[in-house]
Amino acid sequence: MKWGKRIQYWAACVASVAFTAGAAQAGQAVTFNLAWVPQGSTAGVLVAIDKGFYRDVGLDVTAVRGYGGNRTVNEVDRGAFQFGYGDPVSVSLNRANGGQTRMVGAINTRWPAGLCYVEENTKATSLKDLAGKRLGGGAGSPVQNIAPAWLEKNKLPRDYLRLVQMDPSVVDLSLIQGRIDLAECWRGSNRAVIQKDARQAKLTLRAIEYADYGLDIYGNGVVTSDELIRKDPEMVRKFVQATYKGYDYLVAHQKETVDIIVKQYPMLDRDVLAQQVSETADLIVDKTASKKQLGWMSPERMNKTAAFIDSAFRLGGKVKSEDIYTDAFVD
Repeated sequence: MKWGKRIQYWAACVASVAFTAGAAQAGQAVTFNLAWVPQGSTAGVLVAIDKGFYRDVGLDVTAVRGYGGNRTVNEVDRGAFQFGYGDPVSVSLNRANGGQTRMVGAINTRWPAGLCYVEENTKATSLKDLAGKRLGGGAGSPVQNIAPAWLEKNKLPRDYLRLVQMDPSVVDLSLIQGRIDLAECWRGSNRAVIQKDARQAKLTLRAIEYADYGLDIYGNGVVTSDELIRKDPEMVRKFVQATYKGYDYLVAHQKETVDIIVKQYPMLDRDVLAQQVSETADLIVDKTASKKQLGWMSPERMNKTAAFIDSAFRLGGKVKSEDIYTDAFVD
């Protein structure tokens, strides 16, 4: 995708602000913040809308584009949205600053990010091959905290990688152009886009996965507020159950999932979306918890998740694992 066309692509996505069920009889109004534009990671919600899973339980759900995980979680906390796509890092930081958000289900049961590099520019087969490489990221990006803590976890110096602060909007382009050596790339999200850009530049994109080197934590999921849980637990339960019915459908019907979303957002790249959906179908299935419902979060792994975040962001023990999630609505 050429960069001029890419800008048009995202602009078109922004123009498609909402994806709504056209039910003749509206149910209880609910909004879901996608945290970005429509993509594979949030496709289960879009499927649930299209298939009427929310309508069947009396909910009229609107999915709205978002502007990043931290902002999404904070907007959910303020009541601007009932639900959103967020991760335990954003929830922990929200709560450390007095917020009251909580994950009510996992979508990425493994941390979905890796460090992507262009094979023609960077020769690497393992983490140790990345010594001194330039890792680009926004000044406020979690990578500025996660990468050093992850390196330390692997018994490497915290400055083993050179962290370069830059405008988030140019990170991916800078990787393709060789101005940085590494960029975070997320399965179900921007990785498929970067891979397409690399192919068009006749380059090969590779990745070192955080999860392959000891980062055993949860990624993104469904986030809501403690206030909504207190006020309307039945609505929360209905939303969560219908959402995971949508993701269950996604796992079993990946091509149809792509068709559903492209029908609503024809400006989306079908091949990119298909890769994102495939990656999400893999990430949402927790192979260590086959007897549990989709979305379930292991207390043991959530303890590890909270402990890593506490260390990486120096929260001083202010946020415990039981503060950031509940399985009550998944089971």
